[in-house]
Amino acid sequence: MKALVLNCGSSTVKFQLIETDPDLISQNQDRILAKGIVEKIGTTEAIISYQHGDEKPVKSVEEVLDHRTAVAKCLALLTSGDHAAIRDESDIGVVGHRVVHGGERFSSSTLMDEQVVAQIRDCIDLAPLHNPHNLKGYQVCAQLLPDVPQVAVFDTSFHQTMPPSAYIYGLPFVLYRRHQIRRYGFHGTSHRFVAYRFRQILGLNREDGNLITCHLGNGASICAIRAGKSVDTSMGFTPLEGLVMGSRSGDMDPSVILHVMAKEELSINEATTLLNKHSGLYGISGISSDMRELMEEYRAGNDRAKLAIDVFCYRIKKYIGAYAGVLGKVDGLIFTGGIGENAPLVRAKSCDSLEFFGIEIDSALNEATIRKEGEISPSSSKTKVYVIPTNEELLIARDAVRAVLGVPQPV
Repeated sequence: MKALVLNCGSSTVKFQLIETDPDLISQNQDRILAKGIVEKIGTTEAIISYQHGDEKPVKSVEEVLDHRTAVAKCLALLTSGDHAAIRDESDIGVVGHRVVHGGERFSSSTLMDEQVVAQIRDCIDLAPLHNPHNLKGYQVCAQLLPDVPQVAVFDTSFHQTMPPSAYIYGLPFVLYRRHQIRRYGFHGTSHRFVAYRFRQILGLNREDGNLITCHLGNGASICAIRAGKSVDTSMGFTPLEGLVMGSRSGDMDPSVILHVMAKEELSINEATTLLNKHSGLYGISGISSDMRELMEEYRAGNDRAKLAIDVFCYRIKKYIGAYAGVLGKVDGLIFTGGIGENAPLVRAKSCDSLEFFGIEIDSALNEATIRKEGEISPSSSKTKVYVIPTNEELLIARDAVRAVLGVPQPV
């Protein structure tokens, strides 16, 4: 079955067309037929990038004033011209949508109807910058592809297996009841995908092993997984909690921001911007939120770049240690995401001195494993340490096909 995966943001639409079914999933032989992105939606100079299979990507600049036009252009690229991936729109068996927040309502990917859409809309207060745009994709496809089923795949659903002791904050309990103030966690599709892939590589059952998965990118989070289920994760009520990130602060004393707001006379919006856009690697270094640029500066002897990287890795190490305590033992440690897959320095620093937990890294394997899947731990390590490139779009496609076929969704 061919699944169209859509990830709609405020001014972007990312898309992939993936052929998959239960047999292809079991063999890890799913095929990406085409992919692309429409950027700067709402302007006369929108950038449309498209790649059919292994062909050279093509790019154009056109007027794209709304999401309906953007999705229509995606469909036109897929079905017409020299780079068409399918004969016509009837070849699309399902549309899978990334939806950031499912609240406590959704613990698995779900076929979309008006009742489900209403429940997703009820979660907009929890993800006001994301859920409205995610729903635009559904609304557009309902018009352009009225006969094609649509499936919502949630960033939060994987973490719905956390126990209350992990997701309840130390606030008056009434705030949880009134406003659903709790830890939700994000990056669930990524954590779930790499955990599944780790088990597949080693021939393990879902119930086997305790894993710690590190999704490290501009946004970063860590997840503790027992028997295939998330039992704790570093992001919380919003993606601001947890690790130091590209421009997000991560964990901090709540009183700090109150103190800074008073001293700097910041409004709530200004404080929110400070924490989300001007903090993290960017705030510490004063240079960039991009780890690649910071590592160049680090090698050139820039002390602030070194400090930013050291803080970033130290926080990762603390969470690995904490989750080792939560799990009791760690059978697998997985690095993924743009930084996790491509930065041996970060992986080495984050695992330094963790031999006590049975975590070791082979420096040669670590340096050689960039942008590819592989083990980076020596045979002496009690914990298998792996780099596994994430593929959230593939997981969305798989879940979408499973939902249509009525096949149970594995963790």
